[in-house]
Amino acid sequence: MQESTGPTGAQEPLLIDYPFRGTWLARNSPARRVPSHGTHLMGTTYAIDFILVGPNGRSAPRSWRSVLATEPPEGFVGFGAPILAPVEGVVVAVHDGEPDHEARRSPFALVPYLLTQAGRARGGPAGLAGNHVVIAVAPDGPYVLLAHLRAGSVQVRPGDRVRVGDQVGTCGNSGNSTQPHVHVQVTDSTDWERTRGLPIAFRSPSTGTPEMPRESEIVVV
Repeated sequence: MQESTGPTGAQEPLLIDYPFRGTWLARNSPARRVPSHGTHLMGTTYAIDFILVGPNGRSAPRSWRSVLATEPPEGFVGFGAPILAPVEGVVVAVHDGEPDHEARRSPFALVPYLLTQAGRARGGPAGLAGNHVVIAVAPDGPYVLLAHLRAGSVQVRPGDRVRVGDQVGTCGNSGNSTQPHVHVQVTDSTDWERTRGLPIAFRSPSTGTPEMPRESEIVVV
């Protein structure tokens, strides 16, 4: 795994399970660069995204809309896929009710969307993470965030204790998202303006050892 260059300094990653089943494509991996999303904002230093793909390796069929326009999120194989608790802990924050907006794989649809990103950032966690769940591993953290969940799909409430593999919601396209996916990050607090991102590692489904998927690597769980 890449050595930390973020504000937390070198420290042992938190080992968690993958929050899904199936075949997923890794994007914005901290194995490629840190900060993985190009910023430390809201604890995203070591965050990673996963996109469910079909047997052909695509998240949705190609069409004229994928080249020239927006696409309905319902056309993506990941939309509505179960998202699972990757750790045992207590749910400390939940947000639901943000809409699942149109997906944008087309550069013609993507550029105007990127120009409005600052506005979503001003919306705070709801504007960026959309519908999300935060799980505290211990009373004082660390905290695991699962973001971009489908509107109306969140199944847990603050105070609920979850075990690894419990379903917390389904994959959506809410918040700052260009196609249905799940965003995973670990932080030292839920004070989103000041929180620090913490290193993360996933338990290998085959060996149980820590791993971090490389950029565009396919993960099968």
